[in-house]
Amino acid sequence: MNKLRLRALLGAGCFSLAVIGTAMNTAHAGGLERGGYDIDLLFDPAPFASDAGVTYVMPDRKLKNAVNTSGGILPPGVSSSTARNTENYAVPYVGFKASLGYGVDCMADYSQPWGASSNPGLWNGAYSNIRTEIKSNNYAGTCSYKMDVGKGQLRFIGGVFYQEVYGYKESYATPQAPGAIGRVDLTSSGWGWRAGIAYEIPDIALRASLVYNSQVKLDNISGTLTLPAFLGGATPIYGATQNMPDSVEFKLQSGIAPGWLAFGSVKWVHWSLLQSVAICPQGSQIIAECYTNSPVQATSLDLMYRDGWTVTGGIGHKFNEQWSGAAQISWDRGTSHGYGDQTDTWTIGGGVAYTPSPNVEFRLGGAIGVLTSGHSGVVDGANGSQAGKEVSYDFGNDLVTAITGGVKIKF
Repeated sequence: MNKLRLRALLGAGCFSLAVIGTAMNTAHAGGLERGGYDIDLLFDPAPFASDAGVTYVMPDRKLKNAVNTSGGILPPGVSSSTARNTENYAVPYVGFKASLGYGVDCMADYSQPWGASSNPGLWNGAYSNIRTEIKSNNYAGTCSYKMDVGKGQLRFIGGVFYQEVYGYKESYATPQAPGAIGRVDLTSSGWGWRAGIAYEIPDIALRASLVYNSQVKLDNISGTLTLPAFLGGATPIYGATQNMPDSVEFKLQSGIAPGWLAFGSVKWVHWSLLQSVAICPQGSQIIAECYTNSPVQATSLDLMYRDGWTVTGGIGHKFNEQWSGAAQISWDRGTSHGYGDQTDTWTIGGGVAYTPSPNVEFRLGGAIGVLTSGHSGVVDGANGSQAGKEVSYDFGNDLVTAITGGVKIKF
């Protein structure tokens, strides 16, 4: 194989996974996924590499035919059966990778893997949700060791990450006090780990990887329940232990012709871990434990997710030494199954990369997708939990778009 073909294949391979992967994953991801986990920088062949980027997502999920089923009376002027349930948001990423010699590579990165942003306002479902905001910070370190095996290299991957998850939710507090808004603020943190294996044949830009990311145990959930003064004011609260989901992702890429590369992936995320999270007043432990339908439960965060699956496939091309391009299509199985509006999503995306010098790469990409239609109502969960009692609604096929930009510096 001549050097020109090798450079073309490797250039397309390194570029294609970076320029549109974040936009695609962030635009269509189910559950609470925002940026997810990304360790592709670990495979960069440069001795040192840094990568920074941001993705801006614009979902447009509209709810309709909303019916108040809470049993409570809506205040005068609150009678809208329609609402936009989503807000635009940005997801940043920063990473640094270094080759330490003897086949060892390590990287450190900051990301925001989880999040949610919902702001339907004062509508017929105000007893269920007026505004919800969930954010996260993830600080990770990942290393690999590679050795020659056959025509390529076998790589063993391992790492740890520390995660912060926090946010709030506002809704009408109780049917017995129409118009009284309650707010729950929560914060938590925990540790996780990852392990994986990869095989690479650089001559044909072949890489196959399988990576497992562990659950993150959040056993320190705490915060404040704030109600109007006549309902008790502010109360310190804590949540029952909850695990953020583990995941498994298989990725495959290979050169298929000079300057051309095909790639794809399959990912499973254990979102069914998140059903109904019980919230109880601090100090209530002397009466009973905090669990779903506990006698001391003050409220709950209801999600009722099922496991998520994401399948992607695409192709990349290196036009010359400075310009590359890629396109990708993706299907994401919705995590909602009768409660909520996270149904299946189909997304297409593309992007370009400009490399003015061997050490610098600028990227710009985007994605557009369809959030498929459905209905939300009452769903029974585990341990006697039940969600969707406050409102039922429909939604049609809606649009989601995303743009992403970034820069990689190698030396």
